[in-house]
Amino acid sequence: MFDAALRPLVDRILDPVGRLLAAVGVKADLVTVAGFAFGAGAAVAVAFEAGMVALTLLAANRLCDGLDGAVARARGATDLGGFLDVTLDFVVYSGLVFAFAVANPDNATAAAFLIFSFVGTGTSFLAFAIIAQKRGISTDIRGKKSFFYLGGLTEGLETIIFLCTVVIIPSFFTPLAWVFGALCWITTATRISYAVRRLGGSADNGTGD
Repeated sequence: MFDAALRPLVDRILDPVGRLLAAVGVKADLVTVAGFAFGAGAAVAVAFEAGMVALTLLAANRLCDGLDGAVARARGATDLGGFLDVTLDFVVYSGLVFAFAVANPDNATAAAFLIFSFVGTGTSFLAFAIIAQKRGISTDIRGKKSFFYLGGLTEGLETIIFLCTVVIIPSFFTPLAWVFGALCWITTATRISYAVRRLGGSADNGTGD
């Protein structure tokens, strides 16, 4: 929800660092993979109930997630970079939620519901991106991206706020997971509604009709 508003500020802060990393030969994909390693480490730390370690690794993951885009803007974005960025983000988010179920089986049902909710937000996001690419629909409201980013109530910032909160206070995981999962379904519903309005009524509707 707030990603578009914060994007210009984040880019101004990270772009000089991205240019520096690019100048010394660092590739954006390397930063993305390093961020994934930090995120996977955060999930392991959550599973072992090492909250501060998990929070530190999650912060490193998010820093890399911003820096890979800054490096890509300096060196030139690639299709592989866009693929890795989104795919590994979803794996990290779901892995962290799964880790809470590993740490405490009482969290399992709420964790399953939240991962179920991530399927809704993720598929609606990626399915629209595919059709947007096909139709030449584009936007740079969230910065220069490899494909169309369809917004919603729960975007990157909201997800990180949720994850940081439950890492710091793991006893809040179950109630917050139910709430955040419900908000994710609102996001999915609004994305479906937007797609129906934007894509409906055209002969080229992706159904073969």
